[in-house]
Amino acid sequence: MAEKPAWVVDRERARKAGPATVWLFGIHAVRDALTNPVRRRLRLVLTKNAADRLHGVVEASGMTPEISDARRFAAPLDPGSVHQGAALEVMPLDWGTPETVAADARLLVLLDRVSDPHNVGAVLRSAEVFGAAAVIAPERHSAPETGALAKSASGALERLPYIRVRNLADTMERLKEMGHVLISLDGGADADLAPTIAGIGDAPLGLVLGSEGRGLRERTKEICDHSARIPCSGAFGSLNVSNAAAVALYAASRR
Repeated sequence: MAEKPAWVVDRERARKAGPATVWLFGIHAVRDALTNPVRRRLRLVLTKNAADRLHGVVEASGMTPEISDARRFAAPLDPGSVHQGAALEVMPLDWGTPETVAADARLLVLLDRVSDPHNVGAVLRSAEVFGAAAVIAPERHSAPETGALAKSASGALERLPYIRVRNLADTMERLKEMGHVLISLDGGADADLAPTIAGIGDAPLGLVLGSEGRGLRERTKEICDHSARIPCSGAFGSLNVSNAAAVALYAASRR
């Protein structure tokens, strides 16, 4: 009986040991995962063109890629995935607990039931740019770590903690006990965001955003110390959640 390929053995061991694996795709997402020393990597599938583009990174990672025909790409991806000839099977990242990450954090983002992976990926990207320490979301009704999320995050998923918790309200209460001031973004709030941020002084800050349509749950809003809106001109005053996060993060970074 022929021996199983090494990647098959690694994947079987990983599946027995913990959660399901994730397929990352796209040149940038795969490159960043290959250079992340804490990312557990299992299987790498590349077209000849992608292998040439990633040659140095692949060589440094120690992985042996499978070279696949672009028209019959071997990785089990959704047909609509824009993979650019690169796919990498990995284990989800483990960033530890929110309390550990938040211990020295000055700025956090909390997402309440934001389920679109493209929005979460964009928030991660903005959070990294503006110096947030982590993005925290509930396990249920929030986007899990996926290839689509990683591609939208443009590498930020490998560098910035994205932590999903069992109970967001409990986590928020613990963050408040640690000294974090929580501001919910609400288009119907009376106060504007910039003066609200200025009013909390040097305290560590958590920006809390809800999903489009449903917004924040009542319990989430109740726990927040303040509620604020992003002021706008004209009758149309609604921003996509990832755009709202970017604006709020910029404002917070100017303290």
